[in-house]
Amino acid sequence: MSAEEHVRRLWRGRGTTLPTPRRGPRQQLGLDEILAAGIEIADASGLAAVSTRAVAARFDKTAMALYPYVGAKENLIALMQDHAVAMPAWDDPGTGLGDDLLAWATALFDVHLAHPWLTDLSWAQSGQGPNEQDWLERLLGILGDRPEPAIVTMLYATVRATAATAAAYRRMGTDDAEGWLERAQATARLIPDLRDRYPLSTSLPPLDPDWRETPRAGLVRAVRILAAAAATR
Repeated sequence: MSAEEHVRRLWRGRGTTLPTPRRGPRQQLGLDEILAAGIEIADASGLAAVSTRAVAARFDKTAMALYPYVGAKENLIALMQDHAVAMPAWDDPGTGLGDDLLAWATALFDVHLAHPWLTDLSWAQSGQGPNEQDWLERLLGILGDRPEPAIVTMLYATVRATAATAAAYRRMGTDDAEGWLERAQATARLIPDLRDRYPLSTSLPPLDPDWRETPRAGLVRAVRILAAAAATR
């Protein structure tokens, strides 16, 4: 599949139309339903479970039959990535830079939490599609005349990191949590002077009483700090 054909699929309905095969049977599947199937697999079992064969099987098709719709696996993943990050509707509070940035950040956080495999893709694997572009454009509009690239980078990095941690916490079972607590208690017994050795780190207050909510609380705090930095530029 050529780069032009892939871009036409990415930007379908947003400036391009889907390419049509020059020969062969008329296409019977819709691209959106194919991507939805791929996203469902990734959400349930992780990105490693996604393949053209696995997605095609959802439609009783072969991997080869899926190729005219999405191309190779890397094209499928890029299309899924952009499809998954479609921006939900929300209104900026309009009560200040910090509140508007927080609305943007928490909306993107929730998208990544719903599709945790997105954080398995590095920034070098950007899908380069319209939905990804929508997020950046919205953020730069909020920042207005303060679009410091470092702040933009830190916002994206913080959202991705906290969402990945929150998703990992969701996957933790009772045994995982109990194991963590047992190790903490064993450390306290075996290293009784831990607080004396590390007075700064052991005295940090928790971001939230519920450890499962710590990632979101950390995101909120970080966005406030970055908003303050942006406001002083």
